[in-house]
Amino acid sequence: MSESATETFITHRNLLFTVAYEMLGSAADAEDVLQETWLRWTTVDVDTVRDRRAYLVRITTRQALTQLRSLGRRKESYVGPWLPEPLLTTPDVAEDVELADSVSMAMLLVMETLTPAERAVFVLREVFGLEYDEIAEAVDKSQAAVRQIAHRARNHVAARRPRGVTSTADARGATEAFRKAVTTGDLQGLFDLLAPDVVFIGDGGGVVQATPWPLYGAEVVSAFMAEGLSHLAGFVTMETAYVNGGLGVILRVGGAVDTIVAMHTENGLIKGIYVVRNPEKLSRFEEETAMAR
Repeated sequence: MSESATETFITHRNLLFTVAYEMLGSAADAEDVLQETWLRWTTVDVDTVRDRRAYLVRITTRQALTQLRSLGRRKESYVGPWLPEPLLTTPDVAEDVELADSVSMAMLLVMETLTPAERAVFVLREVFGLEYDEIAEAVDKSQAAVRQIAHRARNHVAARRPRGVTSTADARGATEAFRKAVTTGDLQGLFDLLAPDVVFIGDGGGVVQATPWPLYGAEVVSAFMAEGLSHLAGFVTMETAYVNGGLGVILRVGGAVDTIVAMHTENGLIKGIYVVRNPEKLSRFEEETAMAR
């Protein structure tokens, strides 16, 4: 393996991880894809590769598609609601509005409703701006087929995606209201920010306690949170952090990460609350993840 090939892989590693994560919603599986991409890259005569970045993206995409089909089968037997594995992201991810939106919990859940091929094409075209001929090579389809898939995926996502980008001020207001609710037991400030059609999703993976199904509507979510949050004051410590490109909340018990909370806000109101408690999805959260596009 030449030094030049190694440097190329290192240069594009954050990009490749981001491609894999956006396709899979799992950091652990994305890392597996990167390992397989590296192994395949070591067998390539890189001096014959005209566009090394595109070549690496193509390998990563193909490996991620294989993983995505396997992941789909695993999700069928998952206990309770499934949420993407949360990432502790760097501040620069939040500064890239389009990247932050594409890795947000709300957007990743929308992409979960796409077929594997639609998800791959959407990610490569809409997030990373690849040309149709490059995408066609990556997903092993004709350009005409890729254009049709891209059109179908765009329409599907447009009908389901969050309508607005969460502003920093709104996100800060939501996390502060959540902090106050947890640390003081004063819940009203948080309840006042809930949109009428707010959704609350908890992921415990059948390992720890979480909501067995999504909760919808401010009245239902308020009642559930009134019961759950009232017992946390003095029991957990809380800090804010960048979670999947936006401000979120880390709850710790005895210093260890117990719960990650991500929220989506629109027009100053909280539209989505995503709570990840499955320990398997929190094992790498202490490590900050760099992303790129």
